[in-house]
Amino acid sequence: MNDELEPDHWQSAGFIAGIDEVGRGPLAGPVVAAAVILDPQRPIEGLRDSKKLTERRREILARQIRENALAWALGRAEVEEIDRINILQASLLAMQRAVAGLGQKPDLALVDGNRCPQLDCRAEAIVRGDSKVAAISAASIIAKVARDHEMIELDAEYPGYGLARHKGYPSKHHLEALQRLGVTQIHRRSYAPVRRLLEA
Repeated sequence: MNDELEPDHWQSAGFIAGIDEVGRGPLAGPVVAAAVILDPQRPIEGLRDSKKLTERRREILARQIRENALAWALGRAEVEEIDRINILQASLLAMQRAVAGLGQKPDLALVDGNRCPQLDCRAEAIVRGDSKVAAISAASIIAKVARDHEMIELDAEYPGYGLARHKGYPSKHHLEALQRLGVTQIHRRSYAPVRRLLEA
């Protein structure tokens, strides 16, 4: 993580929470967000965008983040909420819930992307923030690890769809399994491939 990308005015902001979400693209499962306030006295080496890390490295870093951060929390929005209010609003809701779960109220929230949820503190959206800001990278890592674990558990509950492998994303195997096995209650009915099957 390149600290030069973190402006001086952030450094004096007090408690800074990085916020990110994972799971916008999948056809199944919740969207999961994380909020992390890192401890400047306990830096964590190797933080970067979770998508650029191996699964093993994410697991190691997630454990270090949970052990060393000043505060961290997860938030989520369920499939029913995604279908009702759309994935963008559900992602923002999951982020709100993550920040609300923090044991320490942040003075500033740095949010990955170009939209901020409504929060009780100052917030700033940063495009590709998970590659630029350590706290956002940390949030992306623990959100991804948490959601991946959940999808592995759901794979046992809904066998045949390959959820442990593709984590709900619209892979060829997943689309074929949907055709063969049908739509389950964990599938997002507002997403076009699922909706088309239901209409057919």
